Amino acid sequence: MVTIATTVVAMLAFAGNSILCRMALANGSIDAASFTAIRLISGAIALALVMLLSRSGRHFVSHGSWLGAITLFLYAAFFSFAYISLAAATGALLLFGSVQGTMIAVALYRGERPVGIEVLGWLIAVAGLVVLMLPGATAPSPGAALYMAAAGVAWGVYSILGKKQTDALAATCANFMRSVVFVVPLLAISIAELTTSWNGLLLAVCSGALTSGLGYAIWYVALRHLSSLQGALVQLSVPAIAALGGVVLLSEALTLQTGLSGLAILGGVLVALAGKAGRSGGS
Repeated sequence: MVTIATTVVAMLAFAGNSILCRMALANGSIDAASFTAIRLISGAIALALVMLLSRSGRHFVSHGSWLGAITLFLYAAFFSFAYISLAAATGALLLFGSVQGTMIAVALYRGERPVGIEVLGWLIAVAGLVVLMLPGATAPSPGAALYMAAAGVAWGVYSILGKKQTDALAATCANFMRSVVFVVPLLAISIAELTTSWNGLLLAVCSGALTSGLGYAIWYVALRHLSSLQGALVQLSVPAIAALGGVVLLSEALTLQTGLSGLAILGGVLVALAGKAGRSGGS
């Protein structure tokens, strides 16, 4: 139950990030570099406050890693810059395809092998993702496609690193704190394009403090109970959740295609998780 609950909350947070980013960048209320910087800084502040209030200032420098901080920063930066010119469907397909490839490749290299029902669930979820994304996808520019693919690789590595962490909150806090170091050069090289508004600032803070900072801490908790293959699979649910959020929050049209593909994605994820539960119960 803990695995299911933390995984669901984390996926909702990931989908929330996509919606907040699209809301902020689509209407030009903030630039990509500023959105990334505010997102990481507000996430670091929020997590530090949670640490101070809940653990009486417990030291957390020994948790997380510089590699975790670098991959977190690269994911956030490439994600924001890619969505300046990518269509939402194309961006999601590139991102989660890249995450899948990264995490599954590493898992297979390390000797993880899925059972039959997990493969079935994965195939169902991928089929649903293709149905959801491809008809509305537009040909991306090579630069934007490369940015989103790089974001997916960075997030895949960050997720894999999370499996080694014994204290999810401390590790996430430390990674966010370290990632702020890279914000300064990012803003420096983007100074000519910097622009923001109160609306953009609010969206970036919400993305950083809530759906990123706290959401990623919860994701690290979930990863302790998921294999790398399972961790890759469940993230396929994010585009479907984001599509539903777009209907509710962005007044996007809900089509039969969206509904059916969303059911396929979520159903495939549940089938695979059931396979994991059955394998664990029988061992």
